[in-house]
Amino acid sequence: MPLHVPPAPAPALRTILTALGSPTAVREARTPALRTAQGPATPELPLPVHVLDRITPAGTPTTRLTGWRFLIRCGDRAVAAAETTLTPDGWAFSHFFEGPYIASTERALRQAETMKQPYQARLLSVPELYMLTLWLHGDITADAAEGHPAATDLLVPLAPAPPGIAAHRPHRVAELLPVLTHRVTPAPLLSSPA
Repeated sequence: MPLHVPPAPAPALRTILTALGSPTAVREARTPALRTAQGPATPELPLPVHVLDRITPAGTPTTRLTGWRFLIRCGDRAVAAAETTLTPDGWAFSHFFEGPYIASTERALRQAETMKQPYQARLLSVPELYMLTLWLHGDITADAAEGHPAATDLLVPLAPAPPGIAAHRPHRVAELLPVLTHRVTPAPLLSSPA
């Protein structure tokens, strides 16, 4: 199997299982599909969620781990996702959600399974562009909570992707990063005539 899904920290998984076992947490979640799901709901495919904070002048992206995301499966399909966040007291349940990123994540993971090179699966969020990508990291033995995208890693934009960036098309970091940098960097202000 070329795709390696890193194990989530045990406390992060426990918070998700506790939330799934709480009728209040599930009932109050803004996820109709989870509230009406028949049968047991199980968390699967834990993915570390990194946020692209900035791109250095040398072109190196600076990222930080913000949580772990689990797809919540009921029967034969994922109906929602659950996310944890790291607090000063350890891992805590953050929220349940649903929407287009659930199916898009599953599609990107299936697509990654067909690649010949092994990759470690992660998620990379670019908040300034409202963009989420499946980050396929080339070092499958790396600590999933650390590191930054290497030039040869792949980023697979999830749908919906920003205008002009094709969803589900793998891009090398070295190719997509300049596009993201250009879009995130504010345009210089024009000086007014004196």
